[in-house]
Amino acid sequence: MNDKMQNLTDDRQGQLPIEFVIVMGITVVLLFPLIMGLMNSNELNQAMSASRAGALQGALYDGLAIYPDDAYRDYIIKHPRLVNPSGVKITKIYYSKEGFNQSYQKTKIQLKIHASAPSVIDESDRNCLGDRINYYARKKICESFHTQNLTNSVFNPAFSDNYVFTTADVCWE
Repeated sequence: MNDKMQNLTDDRQGQLPIEFVIVMGITVVLLFPLIMGLMNSNELNQAMSASRAGALQGALYDGLAIYPDDAYRDYIIKHPRLVNPSGVKITKIYYSKEGFNQSYQKTKIQLKIHASAPSVIDESDRNCLGDRINYYARKKICESFHTQNLTNSVFNPAFSDNYVFTTADVCWE
């Protein structure tokens, strides 16, 4: 009787590790794509957060009329309204996926920034403000992912590990 009980116990002990290995293997196979998707989602969230910070920085510099020397000299001649403080606010930022870019071997994302500056009415002045907002948004993305060496002096396009970012003209409200 003891021998029969011993054989039953041995059979059960042998099956448990095999079943456990099968369940764990299936779990790993199912979780791997989920983890990869979450990592890509995290990367996109990090890039959007960086672009928001950069756009806000650009809007702040525009609002306070803080510019590099060469831009300031140009603005005194061509855009005198911009050398005085103005209230520039970022109202919305969103992105659209534009598919896989063969040139960069990354998914292309285009950022669209909406801003408001009631005191700046001239369209060419708004274009200058928008260019600076877009510049800082792209710059922050590059700084966030340490990819400044992969792009040009105006950070266009900006890169992360799996994405390439461009900006559309700022929409003024």
